[in-house]
Amino acid sequence: MPDAIPVDALSGASRDKLKGHDVVVFDGVCVLCSGFFRFVYRHDRAQRFRFLTAQSALGGRLYRDLGLPDDDFETNLVIVDGKIYQHLGAFAAAMRALNWPWRAAAIVDLLPERLARFLYDRIAKNRYAVFGRYDVCPLPDPAMRARFLDDG
Repeated sequence: MPDAIPVDALSGASRDKLKGHDVVVFDGVCVLCSGFFRFVYRHDRAQRFRFLTAQSALGGRLYRDLGLPDDDFETNLVIVDGKIYQHLGAFAAAMRALNWPWRAAAIVDLLPERLARFLYDRIAKNRYAVFGRYDVCPLPDPAMRARFLDDG
């Protein structure tokens, strides 16, 4: 997998908000991406992860800081231990941070980079057609909302 990007490489505002947090940044209108967030939320027994939608101000700034489009979020971002992961590496990083048996899913990190990127790109480009999309980001319940990173 490609190397992760250190949070310290971000612009000041993004860096300051994200530093010291493990975060899942996801496309809030994508049913598949929101499902990934809900999966991590449900299985993160240690409550180490905070969450952020790509559509939020901080989410958009993070995508721009990384040179990614801030209007089409074809990758979730996962920040673990001060490093930002994209694509299938983001999924693997999140799974490694969870308890067993979910940690075993990080085996996808062993796929050859070209194959991993091909598979991820096919899913990302077709995610709305296959899994659907919400008209707006669904509102989380209060307990879930408390785990979202403050965007202000």
